[in-house]
Amino acid sequence: MNSIEQNGLNVIADKPEYTAKDFSSDADVRWCPGCGDYSILAQVQRTLPRLDRKKEEYAFISGIGCSSRFPYYMNCYGFHTIHGRAPAFVTGLKVTRPDLSVWMVTGDGDGLSIGGNHMMHILRRNINCNILLFNNRIYGLTKGQYSPTSEVGKKTKSTPFGSIDTPVNPVRFALGCGASYVARTIDREPKHQQEIYEDAYNHQGTSFIEIYQNCNIFNDGAFSQLTERDVKDDNVLPLKHGEPMIFGKESDKGIRLNGLRLEVVSLSDTSVEELLKHDESSQELAHTLALMIDRPGMPTPIGVIYREERSTYDDLANGQVETAIERFGEGDLEKLLHEGETWVVA
Repeated sequence: MNSIEQNGLNVIADKPEYTAKDFSSDADVRWCPGCGDYSILAQVQRTLPRLDRKKEEYAFISGIGCSSRFPYYMNCYGFHTIHGRAPAFVTGLKVTRPDLSVWMVTGDGDGLSIGGNHMMHILRRNINCNILLFNNRIYGLTKGQYSPTSEVGKKTKSTPFGSIDTPVNPVRFALGCGASYVARTIDREPKHQQEIYEDAYNHQGTSFIEIYQNCNIFNDGAFSQLTERDVKDDNVLPLKHGEPMIFGKESDKGIRLNGLRLEVVSLSDTSVEELLKHDESSQELAHTLALMIDRPGMPTPIGVIYREERSTYDDLANGQVETAIERFGEGDLEKLLHEGETWVVA
């Protein structure tokens, strides 16, 4: 594609002017009325027109679950694949078609239960893709069983006496697997979602985004403390790189480092200078922030938790292919299949 310069920015000259409607397919959206998935779909469709791509250069890949219906509702390329195996399809597609913008849509069950092993490897390899993990802390498609992220004591159809499992913390999981970009957003925060999706798109490497998403049928209100107007400001910590960690309805609370632990302080008796400043490049801080949701009385961080620039698997793999071609030539598949020892099967 040809680019021109406008106001100091490179703009794709022959890219059509898209709207969100251009990325909406003609398929009937089949999620329960009121599901948080609608908001996520809408914000992705509103974000893509701002990016420097033609819509045929996008591919959305999913596994199995409510979230994984996503590709049907996008007017671009996509696959609805196998339970938990979307990372394998994403890896193959991105390595063979590095020119595409590849997005993976999964849920807490699909991505962190049967797909946990595959998720681990796509994160550590740093495939240049964007992973949207919808976390509603329940199995919705199969009608309300507990999921890997369900809290201890959660009573469901499969845990009538309450879950005894320690839940997976998706952000801790991603950081532990070596993810180069980790963020969190909420289905009820449309503007914040769009900012995170665009930022993740511009990251070179695997972008892992945990999205708190309400299942109003089987787990309604799972994140109400983070979404209800009268309480959310006291329970959500917006992260901004280089800025002090301040939150609260009156912006009157902050996070301070006390030894090796974070603590909530009141700005009425603590100066802003004493507060911890967010640093997206600090892996140590990222792991500490990831632990906050497991500690009573601590707010939930949203925004970019960690960012690291490093080589991507797809670039390195294609670099090896180019080196091999330079050294040995293009190769001949037919010749390869018939050289060396062969057998004739009668």
